[in-house]
Amino acid sequence: MKKQLQIIGSGVLMVTVVAGSSLPAAARAQVPQATPNSAPAAAAAGVPLPAGYVIGPEDVLNVVFWRNQEMSGDFVVRPDGQISMPLLNDVAAAGLTPEQLREVVTKAATKFLEDPSVTVVVKAINSRKAHITGMVQKPGPYPLMAPTTVLQLIAMAGGLHEFADAKKILIVRNENGKQVAFNFNYKDVSQGKNLKQNIELKPGDVVIVP
Repeated sequence: MKKQLQIIGSGVLMVTVVAGSSLPAAARAQVPQATPNSAPAAAAAGVPLPAGYVIGPEDVLNVVFWRNQEMSGDFVVRPDGQISMPLLNDVAAAGLTPEQLREVVTKAATKFLEDPSVTVVVKAINSRKAHITGMVQKPGPYPLMAPTTVLQLIAMAGGLHEFADAKKILIVRNENGKQVAFNFNYKDVSQGKNLKQNIELKPGDVVIVP
């Protein structure tokens, strides 16, 4: 911009600013710059991950490609363990850590992008659940966001029903494609006896209270 000086009346000096010229460098530095269309997508805030966490069905993942909003977004892991992504189609996610999935997605994206930069954030963990059924106050699925024992799960479910057979509780678990069962005697554990049966639950465990 240019400044023009004029004398008005009794020697009063007036400064007129004329648009069209460039600002000094120091002033230009304070002017906000326009955001380009290819602005980088921001990664969403994630949830704290339990020790040994791997991605599972129903988990919600936020996958961000640097400077590519079209391929970025939130993706829910399907029951078959895969997520559907633009251009990449189906990508196997279940059983991987977020870092391992990031590597898989980055490699697949090299077919479409030059030197892709990918971030994977877990927004919601819905796969780590144990179920309790039978004679408890609140049967149903419960999230395993921290180490949880059988006794703790029973407490989360509101405790045993008055007609429950507390000596014959059963924990059913899938191990290597086979079902195994563990016995749990609530009365013994509540009295500090045979505490080794108060095992830590794993995702997919079912506690049956007859």
